[in-house]
Amino acid sequence: MSNPQTHPSFEWVQNSSIPSLNIEVEIYRHKVTGAQHIHLATDDDQNTFLVGFKTVPQDSTGVAHILEHTSLCGSRNYPVRDPFFMMTRRSLNTFMNAFTSSDWTAYPFASRNRKDFDNLSKVYLDAVFFPTLDRLDFAQEGHRVEFAEADNGNSELQFKGVVFNEMKGAMSSPVSTLWQTLTRELFPTITYHHNSGGEPANIPDLSYEELKAFHADHYHPSNALFMTFGDISANEHQALFEERALKEFSHKELDIDVPDEQRYTQPITIEEHYALDGEDETSDKTHIVLGWLLDKSTDMDKVLTAHLVSGVLLDNGASPLRHVLETTELGSAPSPLCGPQDSNREMVFACGIEGSNPEQAEAVEALILDVLKKVADEGVEQEMVEAVLHQLELSQREISGDGFPYGLHLILQALGPTLHGADPVAAIDIDPILTRLREQIKDPEFIKSEVRALLDNQHRVRLVMAPDTELSSKRAAAEAERLAGIKTRMNSDQIAETIKLAADLETRQNQQDDPDVLPKVGLDDIPDELPIPEGEEQQVGSTPTTWFSRSTNGIVYQDLVIEIPVLEPELSGLLPMLSDIITEVGCGGRDYLTTQALQAAVTGGIGSRTSVRSSVEDLDSNRSLFVLSGKALNRNHEALEALLLDTLETARFDELPRLRELVGQERLHQEQSVTSHGHGLAMSAAASGMSRAAALAHQWQGLASIKSLKGLDDSLDDAEMLSQFAANLEQLRNQLLNAPRQLLLIGESNQKSEIGQSISRRWQPLSGSDNDSQLILPKATGTVREAWTTSTQVNFCARAYAAVPGSHADAPALMVLAAFLRNNFLHRSIREQGGAYGGGASYDADSGAMRFYSYRDPRLSETLSDFDASIDWLLSNNHEWRTIEEAILGVVGGIDKPGSPAGEARVAFYAALHGRTPEHRRRFRSRVLDITEADLKRVAETYLKPEIASTAVITSSAILDSQSDLGLERIDL
Repeated sequence: MSNPQTHPSFEWVQNSSIPSLNIEVEIYRHKVTGAQHIHLATDDDQNTFLVGFKTVPQDSTGVAHILEHTSLCGSRNYPVRDPFFMMTRRSLNTFMNAFTSSDWTAYPFASRNRKDFDNLSKVYLDAVFFPTLDRLDFAQEGHRVEFAEADNGNSELQFKGVVFNEMKGAMSSPVSTLWQTLTRELFPTITYHHNSGGEPANIPDLSYEELKAFHADHYHPSNALFMTFGDISANEHQALFEERALKEFSHKELDIDVPDEQRYTQPITIEEHYALDGEDETSDKTHIVLGWLLDKSTDMDKVLTAHLVSGVLLDNGASPLRHVLETTELGSAPSPLCGPQDSNREMVFACGIEGSNPEQAEAVEALILDVLKKVADEGVEQEMVEAVLHQLELSQREISGDGFPYGLHLILQALGPTLHGADPVAAIDIDPILTRLREQIKDPEFIKSEVRALLDNQHRVRLVMAPDTELSSKRAAAEAERLAGIKTRMNSDQIAETIKLAADLETRQNQQDDPDVLPKVGLDDIPDELPIPEGEEQQVGSTPTTWFSRSTNGIVYQDLVIEIPVLEPELSGLLPMLSDIITEVGCGGRDYLTTQALQAAVTGGIGSRTSVRSSVEDLDSNRSLFVLSGKALNRNHEALEALLLDTLETARFDELPRLRELVGQERLHQEQSVTSHGHGLAMSAAASGMSRAAALAHQWQGLASIKSLKGLDDSLDDAEMLSQFAANLEQLRNQLLNAPRQLLLIGESNQKSEIGQSISRRWQPLSGSDNDSQLILPKATGTVREAWTTSTQVNFCARAYAAVPGSHADAPALMVLAAFLRNNFLHRSIREQGGAYGGGASYDADSGAMRFYSYRDPRLSETLSDFDASIDWLLSNNHEWRTIEEAILGVVGGIDKPGSPAGEARVAFYAALHGRTPEHRRRFRSRVLDITEADLKRVAETYLKPEIASTAVITSSAILDSQSDLGLERIDL
């Protein structure tokens, strides 16, 4: 039997229909090489491509990670030094990236434009199968030694390289260190023992020859998995695969399989340290985690069972294990690692606490094991098991696509298991497994036996990760000693070679490649219209309601939207905490444990947030909203309605121990976010003096909020302060109850009448006041010059300039200018030459600011100088139209990027509430298409004046002390 869509070079294997996802899974095999092609056929025009390889490093040099970077630096048919980033500018892609996991590397992209999709397919295929792998690119992306003064052999040596600095930043995170250490100990003999991203101390051990050998061994079609999604036929994809790559290869016998790990016969204990800089106090900062090695992730029944059992134990505050981890005095919060991890060939289950101390390790272990023993002996309530299964069902049904394309979500769900030999259909379609689990959980012994198996599993690690305030300085000293040793052993020829390498690399980085070697789309390929979903406005009782009919696959979304009124300063400052807390406490007369259980049983989760945005006309005018939202299967829409109302009206702030736990957990979460979101936090700080909304963003979600949250958390150890905090939260909630409100409803059209009638009955007697006074935001303070210090090995730099609101005639030009400077100057100077993981610029209409940034950056003052130099370069040179067009393409691609059906409706609704009506959005997009070089220079001269620049950086005390005076106020985070 054959499939009519099969290309002659492929053989058809099987077809499987998944009605609940509206896709047909088609599986093919390349006749010569054995490469597998899995096509998810659907009527979605956002076509998605991925080619993936099993990559199994045997050390922590980061070879797979560095190869991922270097493969995208030029190839046989596209001999330019930066085709990946050049194509991001010559494309209308909706997603474009590459990933290195622990045992696979993947190259995905998505686009709604057929010409663009074909262009990207050609470039990606050439990049992975025929990369140049130039030695200079290895030096730039991986690592090199270079003199501090590149042409002076008497100056000190330094390690440089994009991945080297990226991983310095990544491993500055205690959670990353915790995870890498746990997997190292759980997998003592196979690839997961190593850090596939690369340990900074080991990255310099990788040779260029080893990189090339790794490519030859791993990037062969016989080790490749092609995955596609969308309305392009499998036959068309396969024709391109064959013509552009596969026809040049024969079958190759490869041994890249990951073996089973050797099992421990008894648990082991490990004590390690993470770096904590800038603080003398180390008490209550230790992580204590237990980790188990479980079954293979290729058995999807076992994967879903592991998630079910984990959900029963850890899903919410009512879950037995999470409850004790949240309430124990042995630590501050459950560990960020709590739960199953199924991306490796063998699964891991972990649980533990953070905010503890090393001497409490045995007590923490006993606490966890006692809970597991109790569950194994007594079981849990059947309703709890059914609630977790309900959550798994909802996650299977929901159509995502707001973070990255829905097709890519499905592809990544199947990628790892398929590479290790699992059935890809089973990895995507979990409905049959859910059906089996529904039968299995009817047996009260089922959960007991699964937990008992976990207790009996001797392959367990207890990891204690304690802070070390001297570890960073020890690592820096070891690195300096290593570099000094290298320099001492250098002869004159090696010194000359090092100087030449730096000069050659600079020449390569500055060379102007012919961009027309690469395919492109142009302005003529941009769709004429920007599709924006439209809602239907109606009155439910006395409450204005907007309904969006969308294809949501049996899920309804409900948002309760409240205008934030004028508040006293001590109350308005608590709005972010109210958002974090209100859905985590009891309501409707129930305690928080019962409420958490109810949320899991009838919803896909409820949450709250604040939404504050400047007017499109006036930066001093703002609209402030408090939003309480939830989602549920259609059958549970009434329960969702009731729970949202109960949460708003009767949330209990008298559960004082619960409030104390939640504040402590949020503090830890915010502190851990700095090393992963530092560029955004630095930009927010730099722009904080430029508008009221920007000042509020810095105070509510920025570095200032983290600092104030630490103060709040410390104060709540006082019982009187905790009681006052609770009273303030209740007062704040009560003021919101009297504010104007409206509803947003999103669901399938055939549910509109039933849901509308239900809400009308429930909401009929309710109405907010007619008071339309709005929250008064803090005044902008003007120029900012700040250096925030924290525990980090790298820097995050930002510089901002006051500009204009979104409806101003110059706003489109500023947005294009940001893309233009990123593409043509900042990427090269900050990333390629400076060694940062990323750098660029953005125009933010809410703060009315033009913002420059760098991410995981080894430099400080030099990067700030590069920000200034980019403006001088723009104004002092004439620029090709092509470079302007590429910037316009990028901006329009971002504007046109699709989301999930529900996500697009939400964007349309809230954009309109904040003045970004469909007419405004379409007008802005049209103006972007008309931008010229003269416009870019005009807005740069008008707004980007050095004397009015604001600057904020995130760095460490040691790095800041090593700098000449930057003129920045030092603030210890």
